[in-house]
Amino acid sequence: MKKFIETMDNFSMVVKIILALPFLDIIWTVYRIVKSLDKQNYVGVLLGVLMIFIGIPFLWLIDIIFIILKGNVFWID
Repeated sequence: MKKFIETMDNFSMVVKIILALPFLDIIWTVYRIVKSLDKQNYVGVLLGVLMIFIGIPFLWLIDIIFIILKGNVFWID
């Protein structure tokens, strides 16, 4: 899990933005779940699973904004 998190964190900004586009943003949702599992944050895991169903329509836009401003996607961890 740590290798996946490190790989996603080390991508360039362009690749992160491409992965945040609609239909590819599911990758960032999986990243959120894995990151929460790694930190044993089960509230984060539950929210990550919920994001799969209710967050996809608008979450990609929030991810792109956060990637541009902060360098990574928004998450509670």
